[in-house]
Amino acid sequence: MITLPSQSWCMVTVTMELATNALMKPLKTLALCCGAIQLVLSLAGCHTAHNSKEELHETSHVGKSLDKEQAPSGEEAAHTTYQVSKPLVKDLTLNDEYVCQIRAIQHIEIRTLEKGYLQSVLIDEGQTVHQGQLLFQIKPSVYQADVQKSEAEVELSKIELENNQALVEKDIISATEAAMSAAKLAKVKAELELAKTHLGFTEIRAPFDGLIGRFGDIRLGSLLEENQLLTTLSDTHRLWVYFNVPEAQYLDYMKNRRKGVSQKVQLELANKEIYPEPGTIETIQSDFNSTSGNIAFRASFNNPHGLLRYGQTGKILWPKKISQAVIVPQKSTYEILDKRFVYVVDKDGVIHEREIKVAKEEPNIYVVASGISPDEMYLLERQNKLDKGDKISYQLIEPQRAIESLKLYAE
Repeated sequence: MITLPSQSWCMVTVTMELATNALMKPLKTLALCCGAIQLVLSLAGCHTAHNSKEELHETSHVGKSLDKEQAPSGEEAAHTTYQVSKPLVKDLTLNDEYVCQIRAIQHIEIRTLEKGYLQSVLIDEGQTVHQGQLLFQIKPSVYQADVQKSEAEVELSKIELENNQALVEKDIISATEAAMSAAKLAKVKAELELAKTHLGFTEIRAPFDGLIGRFGDIRLGSLLEENQLLTTLSDTHRLWVYFNVPEAQYLDYMKNRRKGVSQKVQLELANKEIYPEPGTIETIQSDFNSTSGNIAFRASFNNPHGLLRYGQTGKILWPKKISQAVIVPQKSTYEILDKRFVYVVDKDGVIHEREIKVAKEEPNIYVVASGISPDEMYLLERQNKLDKGDKISYQLIEPQRAIESLKLYAE
């Protein structure tokens, strides 16, 4: 253990106090700086919050001012004159629409009757062909040889028969042998006809006028099997169109049919154009579909220009007369939750909201089943700034004029 003199302890103590004072001064300075920075940030935050409150207050004030400018007042609605009209009531002929499928009266598959190599393809897909026109040729070499063989056997049998008949006349052989030679000749003649038939099957010809369809899995030089699909052929001079109608429409049709009235229909094509040739309903299927409750009708259409093709789709338009139909423009209505409404205006100019039931929708108009009567007025064109209960000044437009203006409106 080391013992220090008293003077040394005094010196150590003084040295430690000096060191402590030296360390404390920077710490005090750092604390003062941090306090000053915190004070400055606090003052800046207060100032920003104050400015934000002022800006928010100004924005709110501007928004209220804009709302006041955009929201129409009752006086503004009263000073503006709005057009109103009454429903147009007239007899109409509208079309019930039914999705349809177009089928050819004659539509067949053309298949091979003999096997062999495909020697010639004389037509193309989509080509118009005529009855008897040669379409495909199977290599006939084997079948030609069979015909030549049968022809030779026929000649041989003829010679044999002639010799036997001469021998019979000389009583060298019996008549029975001559009869057997005649039967043999008949047999080889039949075999010759069969060989010619097989040879004829190597030429595939069109059985009627029509359009060639898509080729099967064949190419020039393909080895064809018996009954292999070559293509299809459709007669498109006259076509059948099938469509399904509900039971109520069927009953109406049968009622008119008993009166001797034939029903004409039109065909709407996929491009919304009406096919120029009218169709006639010819037949009805025997049973209703138990799932849908519909029954299939068949109408026939002439196709002089070849526009219709097998497999096309479209819509059958079945005209239906409606007496005293109530008509309003579509632009006068609006929809809320799958319900359609119109603004009805009473004699005092007060607006009332009225739900209507639409019986039929046509371009630019609705045929109304219920909800508005013919003597009531409605707002011709709904305005967003108006609401039910508002009182307006109005100008009455004649119903016919209001409906006639819809074409210009649509354009």
